Amino acid sequence: MDIYKNHVSGILIIKKINDATHRVVLTSDFGNKLIDFEISGDNFKLNYVLADLDKKIVINFLKNDFQQLLKQKYPVSESFENEKSKIYLSKLDKKQYYLFFNKENGLLNQIIYTKNNKEKIDFTFEAKKHIFADSLNLQHKDFKINIKLFQITETE
Repeated sequence: MDIYKNHVSGILIIKKINDATHRVVLTSDFGNKLIDFEISGDNFKLNYVLADLDKKIVINFLKNDFQQLLKQKYPVSESFENEKSKIYLSKLDKKQYYLFFNKENGLLNQIIYTKNNKEKIDFTFEAKKHIFADSLNLQHKDFKINIKLFQITETE
């Protein structure tokens, strides 16, 4: 995770608790808990945060990012395509989501979140199956924040 010129690395665990709620825990490389929260569409419960990360702006970024990332339903209002992707547009209030599905394998590989017609966050995925991503790159367009997540397998 790169926030401005600071780099934080560790292990991120996302567990689905029920149909609407996920628990997100970030630990250091050595296993010390950095942040632990539960999140759903409109709810956010902070279970633990390390004192150095206990800043309103950090908590709000993580809350917003993971609410956008873990969103499950996108009502489609338009669809179109380019050379590589089938693109679906979902509009909710002043928010718009562009969902890009790879034409070759049919998997979701990118979501671009916009608000008031300005691109806010670019979620780019690499996946071999439709149920989870092998990697995720979350790039903010109006702040110097970049989060890269990689799935850890038993062989790593």
